[in-house]
Amino acid sequence: MDTTPKGNRLHIALFGRTNVGKSSLLNFLVGQDIAITSPIAGTTTDVVEKAVELLPLGPVLFLDTAGLDDMSSLSDLRLNKTEKIYNRADVIILVSEPEIWTDYEETVLARARKNSIPLLIVMNKIDLQDPSSDYMERLKKTAERVIPLSCLDWKNRDIYVETLKRHLIEVAPDDFVQPPALIGDLLSTGGIAVLVVPIDMQAPKGRLILPQVQTIRDTLDNDAAAVIVKERELAPLLSSLNRPPNIVVCDSQAILKVSADTPKDVPCTTFSILFARQKGDLVTAAEGVTWIETLKPGDRILIAEACSHHPLQDDIGRVKIPRWLRQYVGGDVETTVSAGRDYPENLKDYRLIIHCGACMLTRREMLNRIQQAREARVPITNYGLAISFLQGVVRRTLSPFPAALMAFDRQMATLKHPSAGLRK
Repeated sequence: MDTTPKGNRLHIALFGRTNVGKSSLLNFLVGQDIAITSPIAGTTTDVVEKAVELLPLGPVLFLDTAGLDDMSSLSDLRLNKTEKIYNRADVIILVSEPEIWTDYEETVLARARKNSIPLLIVMNKIDLQDPSSDYMERLKKTAERVIPLSCLDWKNRDIYVETLKRHLIEVAPDDFVQPPALIGDLLSTGGIAVLVVPIDMQAPKGRLILPQVQTIRDTLDNDAAAVIVKERELAPLLSSLNRPPNIVVCDSQAILKVSADTPKDVPCTTFSILFARQKGDLVTAAEGVTWIETLKPGDRILIAEACSHHPLQDDIGRVKIPRWLRQYVGGDVETTVSAGRDYPENLKDYRLIIHCGACMLTRREMLNRIQQAREARVPITNYGLAISFLQGVVRRTLSPFPAALMAFDRQMATLKHPSAGLRK
């Protein structure tokens, strides 16, 4: 659990006014000093991330934010980072004090409602003042879940923490408690998934990359077998099996050869497309990829990566996809790369967004990025779909997902109308 990626953890954001006790609450919940605390207002100057195991919830990531009423010289920078946490939070814990409810608390409440984020109110410092019954009733009308506690009362810590855990379990998003399938629903009990894994200069030494490892685990969790092979050995392997596999999954860059070597009656897709479904909205990505057909030389395209990494000589997002786009469009296109959580705000400047598989993001973060694209009226798709489209095999890689394939065909038919400006 200690090595669980951030993208697979429940993100719990701590909000509140300066010096209300957010960092103290974090230390209290975890049971150790992991955040600096001080009576001096504004001690938390940046978003503090702490990955912990919070049973029975499992792996979570606490996000301790700067106070919303920070008035220091760096407050604009701090509050800007705090504001972005709304796009990451699966659950918000709003830390307050007895008998004090201000515009700051109302702001957090309003944003939580706007973003449909579950919110708990933790009323700290009850050792200094007991909340009145009228105040408690008012809070419970504002938010259904109000938990009074004192972060100094370590004697009763277990009672407070277990109460908070119960509330967290009740409000945790369904897709965390029961996340969307990765590959399990495409397999039968005792079935076979053939996973085509390239071992090249981009493969980490001595191990596999996260999407491949998680696909193997999900296959095993669903009582099926995972057979791992490199692309050159795929055809001999398939001919040696006494029955067809349920599915063949490959790295996006190998899709042209893998789709050719895989019998037509065997479903075939890519790791990136599997993650587009689990982390985001595959139907939207399938509709978005059709807009590659409308691109013209000079168009701006955003290549969005979920993680920061050192790009290699033939990097997939920074080199190969832009090259394939230029070849397909018949001229130069302008590509901008955003890495990690530096997702740009000026999405309207782009004709298309091509996003990675988002294995390092939570589903909420990815869905939020998709929503931002919708609001900017910019189509968004996925690495695996874009590569499949550019290689001419996208209908093959969407074949395991009927709803997404129907959306793709429907959108392609719409774009072929002359008014859509489809290139000749």
